[in-house]
Amino acid sequence: MPDPTRPPPSRPQPIRPQPLAGAVASHLETLILEGVLRPGERLAPERELAEALGVSRPSLREALAQLENRGLLTGSRAGTQVADFLAPLSGPLATLFGQSPRIARDYFEYRRLMEPEAAALAARRITDPERVALREALAAMEAAHRRAVPAEEAEADLRLHRLLHEASHNLVLLHVLRVLADLLRRGILVSHEQYWRRDDLRGAILAQHLGIGEAVLAGDAAAAAEAMRGHIDFTESAFQAFRAGEERLAESLRMRDRRGLVAED
Repeated sequence: MPDPTRPPPSRPQPIRPQPLAGAVASHLETLILEGVLRPGERLAPERELAEALGVSRPSLREALAQLENRGLLTGSRAGTQVADFLAPLSGPLATLFGQSPRIARDYFEYRRLMEPEAAALAARRITDPERVALREALAAMEAAHRRAVPAEEAEADLRLHRLLHEASHNLVLLHVLRVLADLLRRGILVSHEQYWRRDDLRGAILAQHLGIGEAVLAGDAAAAAEAMRGHIDFTESAFQAFRAGEERLAESLRMRDRRGLVAED
């Protein structure tokens, strides 16, 4: 006979499927998190996107609205774009770093700690589609080098590093290093293109990037890490030399412009 003082056993709750719009939003959110969909990229038109995802347009609209509310997408007359959701971080960092005299040293120290490991992980984890993308990036870098257009070479440099970060398959590394790449674009240390205006650096940097890429493609984690470390050391030395030259030029200009500041006998 059942004990009337004991509560009845609880029944298991039925499994309810996630609403379709929520499932679509989760899928797109994963693509953004993994870097498949990148900040600034515009999504396909609504009809095409709904067809590609195999959902109705009302469900898609609801999913996009959810992601806009989360700050991951932005909508305009031009369409729906992946939001620059790291801007609230990179913006204040740009201001903070621009006011700190020690940022250059700390920036290169951080890169030495993180990027060789990212290159090693990429060598171990790179997939076949990523190999194709990496080979294309290396070819594009060589082509930009032959054309000697600083803006193209600077962009090819950033693209190569981004692909290596993606191939590491570490999402924290990917997004943190993406913030640093954005700071480079903003010229937080020095205009990134200025490196590519110096013929004494262009060939060396190209060779270093090719060495990193070849080690990753070969699956040699130790060689990839060492090549990346050597590249960062070289880049820091070039930066310090560039900064010293700028300082000497500024001093000489101040000496020239002192005229008019002091009385002439």
